[in-house]
Amino acid sequence: MTTDNIFSGLKVVDFSSFVAGPSAAVILSDFGADVIKVEPPTGDPWRHGHQVAPQPLAEDPYQWHLANRNKRSIALDLKSPSAQQVLQKLVTWADVFVVNTPHHARAKLKLEYSDVVEWNPRLIYADLTGFGENGPDANLPGFDITSYWARSGLLSMTRDAGAPPTWPVGGSGDNATAMGLYSAIVTALYRRERTGKGAYVTTSLLAEGVWSASVSIQGALAGAKFAAPHDRENPANAGLNIYKASDGTWFALIITADKVADVAKAIGREDLLADPRFSDRAKLAANRPQLTAILDQVFGAQPMAHWYDVFNGVHVTFGAIRGPQEVIQDPQLRLNDIVVPLEGAGGRLTETISSPIQVRGVTKAPARGAPGLGEHTEEILRQVGFDAKGIDSLRASGAVPKAQERAA
Repeated sequence: MTTDNIFSGLKVVDFSSFVAGPSAAVILSDFGADVIKVEPPTGDPWRHGHQVAPQPLAEDPYQWHLANRNKRSIALDLKSPSAQQVLQKLVTWADVFVVNTPHHARAKLKLEYSDVVEWNPRLIYADLTGFGENGPDANLPGFDITSYWARSGLLSMTRDAGAPPTWPVGGSGDNATAMGLYSAIVTALYRRERTGKGAYVTTSLLAEGVWSASVSIQGALAGAKFAAPHDRENPANAGLNIYKASDGTWFALIITADKVADVAKAIGREDLLADPRFSDRAKLAANRPQLTAILDQVFGAQPMAHWYDVFNGVHVTFGAIRGPQEVIQDPQLRLNDIVVPLEGAGGRLTETISSPIQVRGVTKAPARGAPGLGEHTEEILRQVGFDAKGIDSLRASGAVPKAQERAA
């Protein structure tokens, strides 16, 4: 395995907050990029996400480390006129500039592409919005729950018959969107290698949500007829359903047509193959609740470990439904570097989730805890060209606040 990181030498300035933008920058850092996190004097609000329900509550800022590991932090008050000197030097230094500030506020802070591109024409300016840059809702505030989940149609489709939409898993749309933004950045970097030109790249939580729901949304474009919402006791297909083992473990089961006979034999119910209630498609469709009830009894008679062996033995697709506390015990996570050690985070947090990309033969950068607010301010200012007198001037003007201790 080589220790040369793919993005070694790549310089990233991350002006974004919360989850999706910062997480795109994290993926770059996983492969060796030098990422500077620029925060207002009060810090990115996501520093305190671990204390806000319905997020899982914890003493350690686990979310902050997940979205900002490997970065250095500079605190900068963009409302101070002197901050423009710092912004210019950061943009000139950078290869990639990530921002998700709403455009109306971005314009006031002089963070728009037109404000910065003249300083660095080779810059990859990565813009993330909630609903896209055009249209009547372009300036609406957006989080993954509203833009990615609700507006895209995903939330309406991920529920059972008779049930209202439910609150989705926090950050799930953000992290999917981070992959899209990362892909846009890498595409632009490849173009720059070929042409020498920088680029303005963008995506939105809405676009990523529609992409995730695209099989169904494309169906709507084609005038497709949609099935009723999923009803576990009367499913569209009893072989594509959720069942429960005797130990209380729910599991998803996918029995394709070529596996029906094998599964029936493996579960000891070959009689179902000759049952007149299920002898053709029309009868099977009419008797789906009855078949589901039979399978409920069969699967409810043995624990998940038994069904794991049975299903694995006939190579049928299945998946036990795990809670977070069970997921972290799964050996697949560490054996495949999905969960990796985290250095220097402090507290109880000693591991983190790696980005879901592996390049065979390349070792990712070791994961280091996220920085304290303004922890590297002076170091960064010196690196981009300020001397001691200049730094003192910036502090006196309020553009750069006094350095703070490493934050939790």
